[in-house]
Amino acid sequence: MRYRPFGVSGSAISNLTLSFGAEALARGREAGLDLLYSALEAGINSYRLETADPVAAEVLGEALSHVDRKLVYVSVTLGTGEARDFSAEGMTAAIDRVLHFSGLGWIDMAVLHEPGETELAQASLAALKALRKTGRIRLLGIAGGGPVMDAYVSTGAFDALLTPFDINAGWPIRNRIRSAREQDMAVFAYDFYIDRRTRAPDAPVFKKGLFGLGGGKRPPDTPKKDAFGFLYRTPNWTAEAICLSYVLTDPSVSSVIVTPTGADRLAVLAAAPERDMPPGLAAQIEMARVTANAA
Repeated sequence: MRYRPFGVSGSAISNLTLSFGAEALARGREAGLDLLYSALEAGINSYRLETADPVAAEVLGEALSHVDRKLVYVSVTLGTGEARDFSAEGMTAAIDRVLHFSGLGWIDMAVLHEPGETELAQASLAALKALRKTGRIRLLGIAGGGPVMDAYVSTGAFDALLTPFDINAGWPIRNRIRSAREQDMAVFAYDFYIDRRTRAPDAPVFKKGLFGLGGGKRPPDTPKKDAFGFLYRTPNWTAEAICLSYVLTDPSVSSVIVTPTGADRLAVLAAAPERDMPPGLAAQIEMARVTANAA
């Protein structure tokens, strides 16, 4: 595992951040612990609780109790699921619940998931400041891919940006990442892989002329062949691993959030940062982006 600076904190964070929640626990507590122990063995020191669920918090706390707390970084996502609550009381209760069941002592970063433009009341901001002052949380993050994220990044009130970022990310996302770095924010990427093998079928061939002679041309708006098809034909690489390695070529990205539910898939993802991309593949991806966006 390789490590990168965690914003301006001076700490080092693993290239991968393991996202942990209900899906990882679907096969039971022991399977969840096995995943976490595998992540620790792989050198991953960054963990993201997808919600303030007490069961997930307890399991994560049990796994991390075997290492020095100062060597691992834990974030908690607030505002996800049906119980979306950005009230002062709701966020304070969520953080206290995670701390109680996990026994972690503190949360390294509380992440607000896609808050609306007017969703954070002044009382909520005051509650977050109080949580920081008392040492229950240390940093604040903002997560999302919508235009409102630009406004939150520009406030300078957050320490990290969690953003979708894949090989075909558009300029709004790329510009937002640059703005975040100018604000000395750490950047975490998620949704780094989209399976591009599923596409609309080709339009039918329309024949014309006597007995169809002279036909065979498709209408001009026919979808072009998938520009990223080469991702699935690169020897000894999976398309997912290629996308992960490509995102990590951006020095602005501190860590990529991964969501494996088993140790085997985690091992494949954990090996990707240690491998160098095949020569010319990054340039091929850039060419595919131009082709896909021009289609």
